[in-house]
Amino acid sequence: MAEQVEHSEHKEESLMEKIADKIHFDRSSSSDSDSEVKPAAAPEASPSPSSVKAKIWRLFGREKPVHHVFGGGKPADVFLWRNKKISASVLGGATAIWVLFELLEYFLVGLVCHLLIFTLAVLFLWSNATTFISKKRPHIPEVQLPEEPILEIASALSIEINRALSMLREIATGKDLKKFLAVVAGLWILSVVGNCCNFLTLFYILFVLLHTVPVLYEKYEDKVDPLAEKAMQEIKKQYAVFDARVLSKIPIGPLKDKKNV
Repeated sequence: MAEQVEHSEHKEESLMEKIADKIHFDRSSSSDSDSEVKPAAAPEASPSPSSVKAKIWRLFGREKPVHHVFGGGKPADVFLWRNKKISASVLGGATAIWVLFELLEYFLVGLVCHLLIFTLAVLFLWSNATTFISKKRPHIPEVQLPEEPILEIASALSIEINRALSMLREIATGKDLKKFLAVVAGLWILSVVGNCCNFLTLFYILFVLLHTVPVLYEKYEDKVDPLAEKAMQEIKKQYAVFDARVLSKIPIGPLKDKKNV
């Protein structure tokens, strides 16, 4: 009798162990299946805005903002109208100079002399009039040009001039036909524009363009860049056709040294 009770208890224990093992196996299999499904069901990471922005084609292949292209300093603030009062005053001063020299046909030497005569006359009369009206003489400040900005401007100009001379020398060696044609076309356009107007008017036009085109481009660059990309692709296609039909037939290369007979 005791053996039957022990046998029945042993069966119940073995049955309970089987049930527990079954539950544990179901849980482990479900967890494994969940771990296998989760990576597939996980949404793909959306590309960051910086990576998308890096793929956008920019005019002239630039990677920096327009403000950094112009140096990022006060000249860039003036060209991009960061300070509207300074930019407007600079553009207004340039316009006044152009009106004086171009429309009113003033000459630079004459204008400078007339301004100096007027200034000296006013200060001279004011200084002598103070002795009769018992007032202090006007304080005339001592004006000196700072050396550091002038040296910086001269250094920047020398660097740009040397770079231009180096580029012209490279073109003259005949190594880059594409750059040669681009420079010739640019100089020809500049000569045509120079024949239509004098140097002062040309300088004023460039000055106005520097104060209008960059700020308009910075404002509408998202619309301008796709159009510029299409234009550049079309120019490349036309250049490829011109290269295949004309440039490729021009013999370019060092001449072989003739052997002395």
